Amino acid sequence: MASGPDQQVTLLELLNSTPVMDGAAQDLLADPEAARSWQRAHGGSGGKEERRHLLQARDLLQGVVTGSRPATDLAPLLADVTSHPELSAAGVTWRLDVPAPRRLAVTAVLAWSALQESLPGRLRACDNPECRLYLIDRSKTNRARWCSMAVCGNRMKARRHHQRTREAAAG
Repeated sequence: MASGPDQQVTLLELLNSTPVMDGAAQDLLADPEAARSWQRAHGGSGGKEERRHLLQARDLLQGVVTGSRPATDLAPLLADVTSHPELSAAGVTWRLDVPAPRRLAVTAVLAWSALQESLPGRLRACDNPECRLYLIDRSKTNRARWCSMAVCGNRMKARRHHQRTREAAAG
């Protein structure tokens, strides 16, 4: 099962559901109504069990992407998941059999895996230590560091400039 742009968007939006706003960490899926709306917007049922698996997947994937957890920690999310080939004139496609409450979580894990294969090292956390967002670096040089050049990139560059100015004045 290949990961397409929709699955990558779902993965990135899931990873980015714990932003820092006004200096405080937020969880955009903490509120059951907001989570239900998010789940439905991404093709889910909006159920409690689905949300529980989604939150587990998010927390594990964030740890895997930042390197604080091994990828093997994702294994429980994939338990009892199977894939079956379907042949047509267009070729072979794979039908995923997954318990319904885990479908969104499994889709996120598979999107992460496909990104690891197709764009290794391109999914990463923003380089601003005060930010909790993630990015997929699609630049030719693989040197993108911030979730947003206009926000985090500008802040980090301004801080470095201010630090250099202070050091030069002190020296």
